[in-house]
Amino acid sequence: MTIHGKFPGSYDVFNQYASNASIILLHPDSKYRSVLVARLANDPAARSLYYALGADDTSVPAFLAGLLHDLSDQHPTFGHNLNLTPGHIGEGDMERWLGALAADLREWTDQPFVFILDEYDRSDSADDIQRFIEQLVPLLPAHGRLVINSRTLPRLPWISLIARGQAALLKDEHLIADDFYGHRGRKGGPRLDVVALGPGFVSLNNELITSWEGHLPRLLFFFALDRPTVTRSEICQAFWPELDLEQAVNVFHVTKRRLHKALGEDILVHDGGFYRINPGLAVFHDVVDFVGALVNGRTAPEEKRSQYWQQAIDLYRGPFLQGHEVPWIAARRADFLTGYMEAITRMAQMRYEKGAAEPALRLYQRALSEDFSREDLHRRVMQLFAEMGRRSEAAAHYQNMLAGFKALKRKPSTETEKVYQEIMS
Repeated sequence: MTIHGKFPGSYDVFNQYASNASIILLHPDSKYRSVLVARLANDPAARSLYYALGADDTSVPAFLAGLLHDLSDQHPTFGHNLNLTPGHIGEGDMERWLGALAADLREWTDQPFVFILDEYDRSDSADDIQRFIEQLVPLLPAHGRLVINSRTLPRLPWISLIARGQAALLKDEHLIADDFYGHRGRKGGPRLDVVALGPGFVSLNNELITSWEGHLPRLLFFFALDRPTVTRSEICQAFWPELDLEQAVNVFHVTKRRLHKALGEDILVHDGGFYRINPGLAVFHDVVDFVGALVNGRTAPEEKRSQYWQQAIDLYRGPFLQGHEVPWIAARRADFLTGYMEAITRMAQMRYEKGAAEPALRLYQRALSEDFSREDLHRRVMQLFAEMGRRSEAAAHYQNMLAGFKALKRKPSTETEKVYQEIMS
């Protein structure tokens, strides 16, 4: 089939999934990604902002200067907030620039639009641009979609973004829902089984790895799994931010040697300035399976969704790398908890709609054991108790919620108070 015959399917798939994600990656292996970008950029109905990164886009200041120049040429009214932001940008100024760009995108139009970053691989070596785009995603207006076209898989935490429902990876007419980074590797090679939801452990060819020589080599391995590739500076900043660069690099190399010694394999390979998981290994990661189940639960036909929601629930054995409290782990823990809460509440609602109120109640209670702050779920539990004629248990749940909220130094909302009063009356 010709490219013109296949392309409409890719465009339809994009329109199907773009509305459910804030950032869409046109996968580097896509045959029609450039054709799709051209159509989006030139379709008046699509309302697009287009910027192709250039050779000079090696830092956030250069990127923003080029972006503002090109977008203001396309749309003269665009860029008011960026123009008012001081020209110098340091590490502490990132938040102001993010807010200014998000405000310009929000104010440009109140209609659905796509913001296209083409030739994104030109920023591969720019750690600050990768951080900037990652932090921009949650700030995007609800009616805007960021579309990235790249010849390489960008160094963003795609698995975590997908878990939160913020990202989609498209390969022509397919939504990628498995092996997001290609870590499954070569068939027949050494096999690594990785469990990160819970305390975390690694097995090589069915043998549990125990000789880590401390927690750093083990955490370095999990950090390398987080993104398609990482730079040495990213690793040093995540693990040893208090050290100067030379000291951090020395500690990194010692940690990497211990990692390779523990597994008896060269796990991290250096290629073109980046570190990545050795492609000769076959890595089976529970986080990948968990996020794949979330993707399928969101997109499968209605009659099949429950099996995927249940798969996600079963795979979530506990918080990500439970027991470790460093910033990058805490961020991923929140991402995967968001995905788990989606799965268990969707399953609870499906049980309720099929007349199984008691199983639905137990699922909501299980969800609250993971995230007690979810006030909407407290209301749902009280309502279910009331529907089943168990008003005293609804009252007891309310009192338990009050005690828990007091410890969190918060009070229930007016909506929750109203639900409780209606039940009691």
